[in-house]
Amino acid sequence: MTALKVFKIFVLSSALFFLAACSTSNETETANTSATIQFSIKNFANPEPSLFTGGQPSQEALTALAEAGVKHVINLRPLQEQEQSQDWNEAELVQSLHMQYHSIPVAGAADVTLENATALADLLKTLEGEQVFLHCASSNRVGALTALYEGAANGVNTDDAIAKGKNWGLSSLEPVVRAQLNNPQ
Repeated sequence: MTALKVFKIFVLSSALFFLAACSTSNETETANTSATIQFSIKNFANPEPSLFTGGQPSQEALTALAEAGVKHVINLRPLQEQEQSQDWNEAELVQSLHMQYHSIPVAGAADVTLENATALADLLKTLEGEQVFLHCASSNRVGALTALYEGAANGVNTDDAIAKGKNWGLSSLEPVVRAQLNNPQ
């Protein structure tokens, strides 16, 4: 564990302790739910109001998201990928928690396309103002589609599009996005 991660855990733990000492039980429960979500979802982020991104959530994390007021879950993982890594049905669980489930299958670099990026952007526009959790396995595809859409559809320069994608989880797919943005077809 890096020193930065230890420091973040210390700061968050201290903040949660302070909130618990100074809060009513509802406020403490909200703080605990937030901490559960943040620590159980890889690369969890809040890049825009009402929008959370991250890697594959556990069943417990999805329950915590529902308790925190999330209304929609958007999954970029194809069904085959999900079946290989988990023994439960995410769509069924999400619906049982009274959230809406949306799927845009992005199997990997080959599916980081402007078509998929536009489908995601269009879906997010229809859900604007509602709490959304958007994920893939690690949040890399989430950030890749976001960066691609920003650059190709919104005309944002490549470096700024990549920076936004990184805020949403872009990592190893950066070269794929850069190649598409620098050589549009």
